[in-house]
Amino acid sequence: MKNTTAILALSSFFIFSACKKTEQTKQENTAQTEQTAQPEKFEVDSVKVDDSIKIGKFLSLRYTSKLLVFPGIKDQKLLDSIYLNNKGSRDFSKNGLQAYLEKEKKQYFTSTEQDTKDFISDITNAQTWYTDSDMKLVSNTNGYMHIQYSSNAYIGGAHDEYGYVERVFDLKNNRKVELKDITTISKSKLEPILMNNINKVPSGTTDEKGEVKNSEMLLVDIIPVSNNFYFDDKNLYFHYSPYEITAFAAGDIIIPVSWADLKGTLTPEFKERMKIK
Repeated sequence: MKNTTAILALSSFFIFSACKKTEQTKQENTAQTEQTAQPEKFEVDSVKVDDSIKIGKFLSLRYTSKLLVFPGIKDQKLLDSIYLNNKGSRDFSKNGLQAYLEKEKKQYFTSTEQDTKDFISDITNAQTWYTDSDMKLVSNTNGYMHIQYSSNAYIGGAHDEYGYVERVFDLKNNRKVELKDITTISKSKLEPILMNNINKVPSGTTDEKGEVKNSEMLLVDIIPVSNNFYFDDKNLYFHYSPYEITAFAAGDIIIPVSWADLKGTLTPEFKERMKIK
């Protein structure tokens, strides 16, 4: 039962999200210039549901989820990519997303109540099980929009479960950015760079001097190249949720790979748009 509930709790969020651009102001520019500049200028709205119920003498449930709303993006393939799962509703309006969250909340309450009916009487101490998901617009630079999806759930036991999904969308070409759009480096050459850089970003693992010791919590011999990446003007970052490559105590791990590490492999279009010399 716990596995079923965990999957529902952690995956219900990674279904939806959206984007909105402001209306183009009248300018004396060419249509091409306006189209290029437009993705950099958009307003962001959001919808949220936060509710709880009690299903037993000692057990309560809480559902919290927030989605960004960006009605200005009209390209259906881009919207499908932003929403991560095309099996759900494709009404990406504010009302549509609000209705979706209400539906997911009811499903979470109903399914969890059903899954716990055979052992809920065994729960003798007050506790709250929950699913909490969020969506954050991290940046929108040079036509690249970075969205972080996060999820946190507790279904009893020693600790909660949480994870992250990082996605970058190319608003100029209306699609999700793939690693091949950034660099031609092979996975076999990138893996040792990830291993070499694992201690460069602080996490939950440090020694008595405060030095990062992520490498001491590794569960793998080779750090796999993840599709969970994003970038800024200095680095490409790979984000690993707990248990992916390290023990839970290490927390989530972010490994930076500098443009210098990728010298000679960056694609010409990416270098030009990100103004990398």
